[in-house]
Amino acid sequence: MGVYQDLVTGASRLAVIGLGYVGLPLLEEFAKHINVVGFDIDGRKVKEAESYLANRFRHIENESVKEIMLTSELSGVKGVSFYVITVPTPVDKYKVPDIGHLLDASSKVGGLLKKGDYVVYESTTYPGCTEDECIPVLEANSGLKAGVDFKVGYSPERINPGDQLHGIRNVVKVVAGLDQQSLDEISEVYSLIVEAGIFKAASIKVAEASKIVENTQRDINIALMNELSGIFDLIGINTYDVLEAAATKWNFLPFKPGLVGGHCISVDPYYLNYKASSLGYHAKLIAASRLVNDEMALQLARKIIRYILPLSADPKVLVKGVTFKENVGDIRNSKIIDTVKELQSYNIRVDLEDPYADRWKVRQEYGMDLVETPAKGYDAVVITVPHHPYIDLDDAYFAAISSEHAVIVDLKGIYRKRIHSRTYWSL
Repeated sequence: MGVYQDLVTGASRLAVIGLGYVGLPLLEEFAKHINVVGFDIDGRKVKEAESYLANRFRHIENESVKEIMLTSELSGVKGVSFYVITVPTPVDKYKVPDIGHLLDASSKVGGLLKKGDYVVYESTTYPGCTEDECIPVLEANSGLKAGVDFKVGYSPERINPGDQLHGIRNVVKVVAGLDQQSLDEISEVYSLIVEAGIFKAASIKVAEASKIVENTQRDINIALMNELSGIFDLIGINTYDVLEAAATKWNFLPFKPGLVGGHCISVDPYYLNYKASSLGYHAKLIAASRLVNDEMALQLARKIIRYILPLSADPKVLVKGVTFKENVGDIRNSKIIDTVKELQSYNIRVDLEDPYADRWKVRQEYGMDLVETPAKGYDAVVITVPHHPYIDLDDAYFAAISSEHAVIVDLKGIYRKRIHSRTYWSL
């Protein structure tokens, strides 16, 4: 029997290593079909996973959910033949890829491997990382040979937090393996949870590159919109008015300006740049796009500073929205924090408010506190994302919480043509 048959018959388990935004939904889907183990070195994440899964499976028939084991102890990962690694792959303060979590997870899994096992990486990384960096660690810690004693594959995650339309089941899954046998077996395992179909990539490097390209493409297009926004601001016309007119052409791509944060678009291009540089190639367009998008937060802060400092001896600003996108609690790499820090460096008081962000996580990650209720008399109000509770706010609301000379800074153009009593900006 192959690993697929072992999993579906209950003879072995599938383990998800890393219970974050990628790993936990993946574990949830597999738990509907096969026995699973969830492992994370962070005991808090394990407790959060227990609570999350208990809530998700509350109304499902018991026989529809298989055995779930959650642990922060490596000794608790037992009876496993198929490992899926979903740990973070960030960049450091110099924008250099940090694959430390990936190598640590590889070391841990390597120590557990036995002949016939499979290891699949879902963490985003540069082309070649799985084969050049991760497999040697697996081999060194297992004493086994990849492709001979155990199999390795790569399947890039396509998790989009808050997106109810594009989930694991209804998005095509890209899969790659070291050889044809591993490709076929891994594809069969993922077919348990993916209804949209499996795309078998030509190689692991191709699958790694495909993930990077998906987000680099978006980064470049948003950078173009941000650059256009700066030009149109100097001209004195509204960017969203321009985009609305341009969108009447059938092949116009509907990208918009904005702060580019989060775990993918603002990080992945650095991995491709790193790989390109290691090969002696300077990726000019990709690097320039990253520069344009990374500078937006400081440009926004400086524009606000130039406006409010001459008007107020004790300026204060309200920022509505700390998460990197609308209607989610995800605060990873939130670029508005860079804006806030720049404002604070000029002794400007900044209040942060967000109906979705977790107060404890904001304090832990950024050392900042959220306010439950905005005050009054703000010199600037910055709306970063179109959270549902923000959509219907009107001119009277902003007038009530701001001074007469205040500016309403609407990054996503939510209130275009709706603000009349205050100065209005959008990107």
